[in-house]
Amino acid sequence: MNKPLFAKVAVIASLAALGTFAASANAATATSTFQVQMTITSSCAVTTAPTNINLGSVAAQTAAVTQTGSNTFKVNCSKNTPFYIGLAPSNASTAGTGVMSGTGSNTDQVPYTLYSDSAYSVVWGNTATSSAVGNGKSGTGLGMASGKAVSFTAYAKAVNADFTPDTYTDTVTVNVNY
Repeated sequence: MNKPLFAKVAVIASLAALGTFAASANAATATSTFQVQMTITSSCAVTTAPTNINLGSVAAQTAAVTQTGSNTFKVNCSKNTPFYIGLAPSNASTAGTGVMSGTGSNTDQVPYTLYSDSAYSVVWGNTATSSAVGNGKSGTGLGMASGKAVSFTAYAKAVNADFTPDTYTDTVTVNVNY
């Protein structure tokens, strides 16, 4: 090969090598990191509201009666969230005993008791808190999807019918503590 051509090829090869070297000497990567974060808090809801409990009709009498009825409601709570349910009659009783009031000028009040079992032996009151069942019912959340609701049945019983003929009602509040 001729010397001048060889010298030109050598110079071009050297320049090419220097250019590649210079480019790779300046190429670098600086890195850092960050997190994606979200806080999910506990949540509960009465997702299927209870229906009214109708204790039926009975003739006024002095003899003891046993008028009973029940309803079912569903509660959704976030997954693995413990919860405690209390039932609060409008008279603010925490012992599961309420009174139904008549209409108009009728001041009679018919007493009733709320229960958590169909044998009407376990009173369901409103002493449950966010950390203790008290005289309520307990559960653990399965998730907020409708198919993960936890069902509860409330039972009511009235044992006295010696009152003014009328329609008697009371409102009970379902308290879900979590």
